[in-house]
This record gives sequence, structure tokens and C-alpha cells, in this order.
Amino acid sequence: MHAATIEKDYSIEEYFALEEKAIIKSEFYNGEIFQMAGGSLNHNQISINLCMILGLAFRKRDFRVFAGDVKLHIPSTNSFTYPDVFVIKGEPRYWNNRHDTLSQAHLIIEILSDSTKNYDRAGKFENYRSLGELQDYILISQDKVHIEHFEKKAPDQWLLTEYKSVKQSFKIAQISETLDLADIYEKITFEKINPL
Repeated sequence: MHAATIEKDYSIEEYFALEEKAIIKSEFYNGEIFQMAGGSLNHNQISINLCMILGLAFRKRDFRVFAGDVKLHIPSTNSFTYPDVFVIKGEPRYWNNRHDTLSQAHLIIEILSDSTKNYDRAGKFENYRSLGELQDYILISQDKVHIEHFEKKAPDQWLLTEYKSVKQSFKIAQISETLDLADIYEKITFEKINPL
């Protein structure tokens, strides 16, 4: 969730120095720092639901779930993001021995807001696709029942499938898990609920 761009060309070292003192988290891309906007109740609840679902599913498997406070380094653009939820396979690979920044992701989930949905679908997804291990990218709307699942089928080939009902479920084949929309959207209230 980007709120504003800080006008200046920053080095990575300057970015990390600012992040260590900051009250508000920021993402870094090509010398620019983007402050993150505050979250909503729906955003927070969906994130918690996902962490519980995936955390339990992976309890005795070789996957780990991270949310919110762990940065992801994208080497191709030398950028740093805070995915809402992401999953790694195997042991963490830390960027520059920083235990708050990883350089791998098998699955990335972003929870959309009005201010970020276009960036999450386009620029951010383009950056994420450069991660060789990434197999699934999932976008979740927080103001209606709507999930976009991008599944990697081959290098440079991604299949998009959309889901719009809490009665639906979908399989993340690469991690052998099925997610029910009813579980993802549990305890979520909308001003205007989608017809099922």
C-alpha cells in the first residue's frame, strides 16, 4: 500500500538507515522510497486468515509463511518490498545477512486497496515475476469477494484464474494446498456484498 513517494534519489544504505528509524514502513525501487499507507480492518483480517490457514497447512512441511514485517529483495530491479503474505520453500536466504530481508519467494499474496491495486497488478507483479522460484501470485480484494490467481505454467507464461464466490475454492498446485474463499473471507464485512 503506497501512500506517497519521497522525492530524492536514495541509495540502498540510506533506505535501510531510514527504515530502521521510521514509524511508517516504506518500499524501495530504483532509488525511490514509497511510504506505505495504513491498513484497514478487512486488510488485517484477511492477512490473519491467510497466515492461520497457511501456517497450519505447512506446520510439518518444508514451507514457511511470512507477513507484513519481512522485506523481500528483488535482485533484477534491486528493489525491496513488503508483500502482505509470502511463502518460501526450504531455509530462508537472507539478503546481505539481514534477518529482516529475504531474497526468495515461492508464493506471494497481495491484498488490494484502491491506492495499490493498479501497481500490484502491473509494476509490482512484473518485478515479482523475475524471481525464478515464484510459482504463484495471488491478488485478493478486500472490498468484495474477488481473487485473482496467477499460476506460472512455463517461463514467461502465467495463467490467470478469477474467483468471485465464497462457495469457491482453488488449488495452489506447486504447494499442494487448496484454499476456500469462505476461509479467506471469514469475518470480513463489506459495505456492499457481492451476489453469490
